[in-house]
Amino acid sequence: MAGRDAFIENLRLACATRRSISEICRDIGLNRQQFNRYISGEARPSAHNLARIAGFFGLTAQDFELSADAFRLRMQRPDRRLADDGHLLDGLPGDMQALRRHLGYFQTYHLSLSWPGLVVCSCARLQEENGSVHVKSIERIRDVENEIRQYSKYVGLAAFWRNRIFITERSITRQPMMSQTILMPFDVHQRVYLRGTTMGVSWRKENLPYASRVIWRHIGQDPDKRQMLARCGVLSFGARQLPATVRDFLQTPSAEVLTVPGGY
Repeated sequence: MAGRDAFIENLRLACATRRSISEICRDIGLNRQQFNRYISGEARPSAHNLARIAGFFGLTAQDFELSADAFRLRMQRPDRRLADDGHLLDGLPGDMQALRRHLGYFQTYHLSLSWPGLVVCSCARLQEENGSVHVKSIERIRDVENEIRQYSKYVGLAAFWRNRIFITERSITRQPMMSQTILMPFDVHQRVYLRGTTMGVSWRKENLPYASRVIWRHIGQDPDKRQMLARCGVLSFGARQLPATVRDFLQTPSAEVLTVPGGY
């Protein structure tokens, strides 16, 4: 049996274990008309949607390529942990229509535990791909005084819920780290700046976890990327490259870096 035919038959078998297609679509968060196209074979779900469907049934995406008999046996022993993963994946991307308003390139600014009293300027991009919003970030720092040159890349996913943008990223290194950011628009009519909080680990301070204010400045869909990268680095609050809105948000008395002590 061809892989495509196996997928269609197995999807129908899985759906037959539930009360209705409408209930399945509602619980997964998929459009009923689009789901019908999957069942009829008119379309194949994206990798993201296939993972959500598989997770809902406690299966993996690869399970849908099994023979019908093997798939029936697999359905009898679902992995409930995968079902929980499906609920988590269902949270991404959330309100896509709202999230699309914020796609594009950003200059990002946050207070850093590694460089106390200074602002780290980086760049990021929110891009829609296959039903998800992917995040790609670059942090480039040249600390001449301490003879440090740091170049880091991050990849992640974004979700939009209740006027908040939730971002989870991991660094692309031999020893990767995870970071999380929550952003919100300044105002319904103001889409240039997104303010919020970022949580990660310090680069120079024994990998201590910390949380600090962060603000993203939207710079368009197709900016000069060389200029965008050239602005990255460590800035003082008096630097002319620091926009006034960014300075005011990060320099308020309540804007402090919170961390966990190294000892007990």
